[in-house]
This record gives sequence, structure tokens and C-alpha cells, in this order.
Amino acid sequence: MTTTAIEAAVLRVIDEMHANLGQELTIDDMARTAMFSKFHFTRVFRDVTGTSPGRFLSALRLQEAKRLLLETDFSVADISSQVGYSSVGTFSSRFKACVGVSPSMFRELKGFTRTIGPDEQANAAAEQSLGTLRGRVYLPGDRAPGHCFVGLFPTPVPQGQPVRCTVLDGPGPFELCDVPAGTWYVLVHSVPYGHEHLPSGTGEEDVVSVGGYGPVTAHEDTLLMPAEIVLRPLDALDPPVLTALLDLRTSTVDRIAG
Repeated sequence: MTTTAIEAAVLRVIDEMHANLGQELTIDDMARTAMFSKFHFTRVFRDVTGTSPGRFLSALRLQEAKRLLLETDFSVADISSQVGYSSVGTFSSRFKACVGVSPSMFRELKGFTRTIGPDEQANAAAEQSLGTLRGRVYLPGDRAPGHCFVGLFPTPVPQGQPVRCTVLDGPGPFELCDVPAGTWYVLVHSVPYGHEHLPSGTGEEDVVSVGGYGPVTAHEDTLLMPAEIVLRPLDALDPPVLTALLDLRTSTVDRIAG
């Protein structure tokens, strides 16, 4: 089967996910939509999107919750039900873990967060920090430039608190200090200047630019190679950007430098 045909099958499943965010959708259901065996579907889906079908669906549900929080007056309980959660407590915990702030705070701050800092577990491991990861972010000439959020994450999905992070004024060189031991992904997303009020992952895919590098494995006595990251438009095969957008008018990035 060609790459185009495989991607078309995965897109059919993603369309089904969008149409059934509030309903139960099993791996068997998805595999039938893709017309693959369950085992083959799960492997192909991960190869194309970088993550599992279940995690992708969860990300879409939280992306829709972000939109509803910003664009409607529905209560948090109503929204949790609309995106498939039977428990508002479970929804709120999952939302905060993936977005970085609680649903009510996300709404209050209009989709932003005041600070972005390292994951607490990564911070606790700072004594085992090994070195610095440097690189450069490139933006093609046909894409509108803007601030670039660079984060180091444990998975290819930009959600939750990054292990290390920085915000660039625009495309260019970056530096992430005190990278802990482990395997990480450098994930970048950029929103054009003047569009900072449009949080990523809530329907503005055409203006958001994304890019990634990894996996990067950091361990003792290993020099981390420079990461060259070319940004591109966010598309339907990309997991949504769940991390709340930093409010650059009032906020700071918490850089842990040892």
C-alpha cells in the first residue's frame, strides 16, 4: 500500500474521531474504518502521527474542550460530558496535566498561561543534568514569522509541562540547558505576530507552524548534536498542540539552568 493510501486511511479515522468526540470509540471501530487489522492499524497510525490512536483521540477531545471553554458559556461539567468524560474530576485533572492550567483558569486567562516551567519530576532530576542542547529553528519564506515556543517533551505530543523550554522572539538559534538523562523530543510551535490572541490548537491550524526533532537520548558522556528544525503548517495528521500558549504580554518562561 502506498504512503498516500495509508495516510488517507489514517485521515478517515481522524475524521471519525472528530465526529464522535463525545462517544465511545474503540480500536476495533477505528481499525474497521481504516480497513486494517487491529494490530496493523495501531502500528500504521503511530507511524503516521507519531502517537497511538488512543492518545490522539484524547488530544482531540481536549482540543475541543479548549475551544468550548473559549467560545461558549457551557459549564466545565457540560464540556467534560460533551468531549466524552463521565467524570468532571477526571476531565479537569487530565486537562490540567495536558494543557498546563485547569479548565476554569484556561477560560479565565482566555486560553493563555502566565508561566511555563519544567515538569516537576524533571526539575527534581536536575542534579543529573548532563549538558546543553542547542539548535536552530527555520521558517520557510511562505510562512508568517512569529514567536517560537521550543519545548523538550517525553513524547512527540506537545502536551503537559515540558522538561525544558524557551521562547524565541522569532526563528533562529535556541539553547536548552541542563537536559536530564532520558529520551526526549524537541517540539516547536509558532503563532504569527499579531495572532498571539489565537491560542494554538483551537481551530487556527492554518496559521500555526510546527516542527520537531528527535528522539534525542541524553546520557552521561554523550555530546548532544545540534537540532535543526524546519517549521511547517500544522495539518490534520499532527496531534493538537495542547499546551496553553504563553501570554507574552505579562509572562516569563521559567528556564532551569542549574
